[in-house]
Amino acid sequence: MITFSFTSEYSIICTLPSPATLEKQQQIWHIADLARQLPYINEVVVGMNNFTVYFQAEISPDTLEQQLKQLWVNHSQQQLSYPSKLIDIPVHYGGEFGEDLFDVANYHNTTPQQIIQRHTSVTYTVFMMGFQPGFPYLGGLPENLHTPRREQPRTKVPAGSVGIGGSQTGIYPFSSPGGWQIIGRTTIPLFDIKQTPPVLLKAGDQIRFIAEKIYL
Repeated sequence: MITFSFTSEYSIICTLPSPATLEKQQQIWHIADLARQLPYINEVVVGMNNFTVYFQAEISPDTLEQQLKQLWVNHSQQQLSYPSKLIDIPVHYGGEFGEDLFDVANYHNTTPQQIIQRHTSVTYTVFMMGFQPGFPYLGGLPENLHTPRREQPRTKVPAGSVGIGGSQTGIYPFSSPGGWQIIGRTTIPLFDIKQTPPVLLKAGDQIRFIAEKIYL
């Protein structure tokens, strides 16, 4: 059951219970799209298992909450499909490009080669964008790759780094601090200000990782 909580005088977050699944995210994308069409809405931001609505003073919080509840009742059971693209992401695994590959393998009592095989064996779906412009939070990581974040985050993770954080995998578009387990790196740009739109991916798109080179 979805819950509604006001996070400020002019914002409300709409949340589904964990865990995040593709079906739940599809419902959230759909209801968020409908919420954007309501009057007096400034912005709707999709998160993991939630979306936040930022609204104007012209609409009362109680009225908006009732409208959002009605949207959910009317539309949450629809069978949904979204136009998306499938993108292959070439990755250099291990070595200086994937400094945590051996640690991830040790955590799962297996070999780096097996970690790479698992990571490249599935097609992932972009559940949401966040953290950095163009950063995709990907659903579909096999359970035998779920790995806790690093106890000591790095002060600098290179752009293009492919990492695992808990039950998700993702790609850093820019160099930044980060605590995910870095197993590889890609040269594919995820954000390019010269392009329209500047981000390579959007929620609902699919990704396959391709092992371009392996360094053990």
